[in-house]
Amino acid sequence: MKGWTLFRYLGGQYLLWFACFFLGLTGIIYLFEVAELLRRSADLEHASLGLVLRMGAYKLPDTIEKILPFVVLFASLFTFWRLTRSQELIVARAAGVSAWQFLAPAFLLTLFFGIFQVTLMNPVGASMTTRYQELDARYFRQVPSLELTGAGLWLRQEDADKHYLLHADQVTPTPLTLRPLIVFIYDKNNVYLGRLDAPQAVLQNKEWVISKAWFNWNGQMPVYEEAFTLPTTLTMDKIQESMAPPNTISLWRLPRFIRALRSVGLPPVRHELRLQTLLAQPPMLCAMVFFAAAFSLRLNRRGGLLNAMMAGIFTGSLIFALNNVVTALGSNQTLPVLLAAWAVPLMALISGQATLLYLEDG
Repeated sequence: MKGWTLFRYLGGQYLLWFACFFLGLTGIIYLFEVAELLRRSADLEHASLGLVLRMGAYKLPDTIEKILPFVVLFASLFTFWRLTRSQELIVARAAGVSAWQFLAPAFLLTLFFGIFQVTLMNPVGASMTTRYQELDARYFRQVPSLELTGAGLWLRQEDADKHYLLHADQVTPTPLTLRPLIVFIYDKNNVYLGRLDAPQAVLQNKEWVISKAWFNWNGQMPVYEEAFTLPTTLTMDKIQESMAPPNTISLWRLPRFIRALRSVGLPPVRHELRLQTLLAQPPMLCAMVFFAAAFSLRLNRRGGLLNAMMAGIFTGSLIFALNNVVTALGSNQTLPVLLAAWAVPLMALISGQATLLYLEDG
């Protein structure tokens, strides 16, 4: 009974600080996001204040996901520092409670929140990020769009007079080749004009080089052309950038999307890395609890909160930067995906445990 009472008390203290830092940082980030969007929309007549506020809210989940380790780190630092300063943990130690026991509530709550965020909050965040990307493309940028399903690859492009919807079952990246090709042609008012069928289309010098093309215009006889070119602004880099970004796809849809990428011949590295990074997030958050406990419990006796905060900021920034570097190496295929996604979280978790074990029991 006493153990459960202590667990609830320590857990409540941790949740209080977690909520404070989470809400505080979220509010600050939202203000900065809105300010940046206002700057970008200054010369756009159709970008209203309401649109900017909505886009700022839609972008929040993706940014919050990146700062979660810092939220956990600072919440844990303040929780343990305050409990030590008020002598509560000293009394608990005198009663036979070890550092690992009063660390358990924060650790278990962080693990639960990490799993909850990845499995339940991530799909909501992915939907909001998708909506943000759509609004950003519509009001702030003019980019070609791409959809990828189990039925193949879909590309949309337009020129001054017509809109084109391209479909292919298979894609070869170098040179970018679509096989077989179907192009649905619409006028600028989205009225269907006809379609083009060809065995393949090759992207060369900002145009699709299409051979053995059949034009089936609406209400007319089919027309055959041995060679035909369709100008485009697309490149392989633009196609991959305009493809559904990994952060707009939820954890549960990523495996199917990866299989769809493989089925059409596109590299799924970015999406595989995103999947593994999401799975590695709970261990990363738990590692922050161990580091916070080591710094706040030990450094509190050697200089107070300032030392603990400086050590926490340095550690969090170092781990964050290192994780970004390793993830970038995985994204460009310098490192295997599993190593790039899991190396830093596991290293941080083991190092945090080792540091706390050395300082408390060493």
